[in-house]
Amino acid sequence: MSTVLVIGAGDLGERLAAGLAAHPGVRRLLLAGRSGPQVADAVTTVLSSHDCLVEPVRLDALRVEDVASLLATSRPDLVVQCASRRSPWELVGRDDPVARAVAAAGIALRLPYQLAVPHAVMRAAREAGFPGPIANLSLPDVTGPILAALDLAPTIGLGNAGVVLLRARAAWRAAHPDAANTPLIRVVGHHAQVFDVMRADPPADPARRCRIYLDEPGHRDDDLAYQAPGLAPGPRYNHVTAAAALPVLTALLPDAPPLRWSAPAPHGLPGGYPVRIHDQAVSLDLPEGVTAEDAIAFNQRMSTGDGIDHIDDDGTVHFTPTCQEAVADIAADIAEPLPIADLAARAARLDDLLQS
Repeated sequence: MSTVLVIGAGDLGERLAAGLAAHPGVRRLLLAGRSGPQVADAVTTVLSSHDCLVEPVRLDALRVEDVASLLATSRPDLVVQCASRRSPWELVGRDDPVARAVAAAGIALRLPYQLAVPHAVMRAAREAGFPGPIANLSLPDVTGPILAALDLAPTIGLGNAGVVLLRARAAWRAAHPDAANTPLIRVVGHHAQVFDVMRADPPADPARRCRIYLDEPGHRDDDLAYQAPGLAPGPRYNHVTAAAALPVLTALLPDAPPLRWSAPAPHGLPGGYPVRIHDQAVSLDLPEGVTAEDAIAFNQRMSTGDGIDHIDDDGTVHFTPTCQEAVADIAADIAEPLPIADLAARAARLDDLLQS
């Protein structure tokens, strides 16, 4: 019976905590967050719904020493990192010039909000000598390779490629209503492609579509990713993200059966890939004839859709010309190269702009 630590008590953190608490292999669940009342409400909801020990933890996950201490004392079998400085949905519904420009630049421009917490958590894990798996929900397709450059990569990311997998499965089932089983479906794709998949709006250029592989031989059917009913962007996507994440999390528990799935950033790779999870270890599960080098190169090309031009060996992020142009008339400095050491200062600069 396992102990799981979930860091982040927002909407998705609570959803994942509830899903894990319902699993028979989880005996004890720690739900940690900065806001005491929010954590208490989430814990009460989960423990009232499932036969699992659920405990609240007040934690500022940006404080490396506090996270390291929690890991050392609680000794979880699995850590789920769901926290960020700000929600990626925060700009939804805003129509002011600054919000429009920042949104148009791509989600990578808001990396100071999405990277700071997983960076602190992974530093804490190294400091505490934590040996178990860590799954990261905070923009893993982009934060994963940055952290990998620092030798701090989480075990795996959550959502994104798994969301595409679920959408492709839904489309396949609709086309084959009498089939007894859904075939093996494997996805190579990047977070930058997920919104088109959710809206059922395939890119005009077939080369920029997610790669979908069917059955063991890996027959390509990329259109399948875009054939489920469309859904406009918004927090409702969290339902699908949680559904895509939970099989990965339960497969990472001790003594869990093996799982073949698709997920972002295994060991810090850019974008998402088919994976095998067994004995709390993650490996690529690419179809025969598809090399890791080709899949990685594809995802690196797709990352421009999020505003990423390239990432230096020291983790410094360089933004695309399109990203830079989007904010040139608002604040050109926020699209300058972003070193890890500048995360806090760049986050404060974004706060000033978005709250003015």
